[in-house]
Amino acid sequence: MKKAKIYTFLFDGFSDWEIAYLTPEINRNELADLIFFSKDDKPIKSMGGLTVVPDEALKNINPDNIDLLVLPGGTHWEKGLNNEMEPLTRKVADLDKPIAAICAATTFLGQLGLLNETMHTSNDLNYLKAIAPKYAGEIHYQASLSVSDKKLITANGIAPIEFTREVLKMMGLYNEEELNKWYQLYKHGIWEE
Repeated sequence: MKKAKIYTFLFDGFSDWEIAYLTPEINRNELADLIFFSKDDKPIKSMGGLTVVPDEALKNINPDNIDLLVLPGGTHWEKGLNNEMEPLTRKVADLDKPIAAICAATTFLGQLGLLNETMHTSNDLNYLKAIAPKYAGEIHYQASLSVSDKKLITANGIAPIEFTREVLKMMGLYNEEELNKWYQLYKHGIWEE
C-alpha cells in the first residue's frame, strides 16, 4: 500500500503548537510519510523557539507527489511574507488535493480565493476579511473551531486538536473508533480501553 505523502510548510515564526498534535500522529502512522519543507531548507525557528531543519526546499517539491498540504499559522501570513507558497498552493488546489490550514494560514487561502466556494472557518470572520482583502467567501464562513469541506480543512488558531482530528479523518489514518478515542483523550482527558 502506498503511503500518503503529507507535506508541511515551515517558516520562521510558524506557530509550532498549532501542529503539535498533528505531526506526531502522522509521523508514527504507518499509512503516511511526513515531509517538512521550507522556502530554502535552511534551519528555521518556530514562534515557540524550536529550531527545525526541514527535509526539503520549496523549489524541490513536486505537487504531484503531495497527498495533503499542511499550512500552520504564524504572523508571516498576515504580513504577506509567505507569498512564495502561492504557485504550489494553487497547483495543489488545481489537482484537487487536500489542503489543511490553521489560524493565520486561512487568510492566505482566503486571499487566493480558495475559500470562496467552500465551507470554512478562521480565527474570526472580521479578522479574515481584514487580512485577506480579496476574500469573497463570507456566505460560506462557519463560526466553528474546525471545518472540513470538499478538499479543504480550516481551523481557528485555538483548535489544534480539532484540526488534527479533521486531518486524520480526511486522510483515513485512523478508523472512526480510533479517532473518537484519540479525540476524547486529547480533548477531554478521557482514556477509553
